[in-house]
Amino acid sequence: MTDVALETPPSAARVGIGGPVGSGKTALIEGLLPRFKARGTTLAVVTNDLVTKEDAERLQRGGLIAPERVLGVEAGACPHTVIREDPTLNIEAADMLEARFAPLDLILIESGGDNLASTFSLDLVDYWLFVIDVSGGDDIPRKRGPSILRADLLVINKTDLAPHVGVDLAAMQRDARAVRDGKPVVLTNCRAGEGLDAVIDHLAHDVLLEA
Repeated sequence: MTDVALETPPSAARVGIGGPVGSGKTALIEGLLPRFKARGTTLAVVTNDLVTKEDAERLQRGGLIAPERVLGVEAGACPHTVIREDPTLNIEAADMLEARFAPLDLILIESGGDNLASTFSLDLVDYWLFVIDVSGGDDIPRKRGPSILRADLLVINKTDLAPHVGVDLAAMQRDARAVRDGKPVVLTNCRAGEGLDAVIDHLAHDVLLEA
């Protein structure tokens, strides 16, 4: 009799989404969900807020994903603490979703709004992206925050606002590419769906390992 080793199903890839308050992290997720669904990608979402589950409830009400596939984490502390120093709460939430809905291809983990020093622990995520928006000023990339330099993908959102807030969008994009040493930068207007296909392409290629 031949012993046959039982294969453990591969775990879902975990992708962190960080960025300052109001930069458009939740709007980005809302734009990605139907695009992933169209590709047949199965996923779940973990959101972080300080003392509420506001973002989780927004996604649960939105009709873009089954509400039970969204879990909210109340960080109760500085937002980057639970994605970097002690990501236990987020790891537990992701593990819970995977246990309930396996097999999953992807789990998106949205940080609470944070500053340019925010980074994700690689114990928590396999890949992470950081969202900034033009209303914060076109000098943000030149400030060379750890999140700007280290994120696997930088998203510059709300491009439609550039002429209204005096931002040179081309210069902002050029500066971002210069300081990131070849790591990708994508421009988006999440509300209008602009640039979201490029975000999907990066995630499909780099995370889901699709050709």
